[in-house]
Amino acid sequence: MNAIIIRPLCADDLPSAKKVIDSTGLFPGEMLAEMAAPFLTGTAPDDLWFVALDQKKIVLGLVYCSPERMTDATWNLLLIAVRENLQGQGVGSRLTRHLEQTLSQRNARVLIVETSGLAEFDRTRGVYATLGYDEVARIPEFYATGEDKVVFWKRLSD
Repeated sequence: MNAIIIRPLCADDLPSAKKVIDSTGLFPGEMLAEMAAPFLTGTAPDDLWFVALDQKKIVLGLVYCSPERMTDATWNLLLIAVRENLQGQGVGSRLTRHLEQTLSQRNARVLIVETSGLAEFDRTRGVYATLGYDEVARIPEFYATGEDKVVFWKRLSD
């Protein structure tokens, strides 16, 4: 995966980005347009949405992050998805590193990630650990009976 372009999401990316989300099966893709609308219309100027594209401008992966309200420079990574057939090839890592660099330039202090404790998210949690995120909390049965919320944390700057 050498020729990857990372840039902000635009409205034309939505159909391809939805296919990425749908390919993972871990997030409802039909929510994408509504989630991205505030960013695309400029009503959420602090939110960050990035896509990773191939040479044909097909979305390979995407990431969404927003500032955590009532905190001092803490951000929350709310969505990251990579086409299922490309997982494990560095697309998600490159998106995450790009996001971290952008946040560092904005003087962000901390980035948190919240994910499911279900077995099907084992790989996802492993990726966060590999990228230097520490598991700092586990809230039992947060999402549903038997489904914990797992919170990862990473310091971006002092």
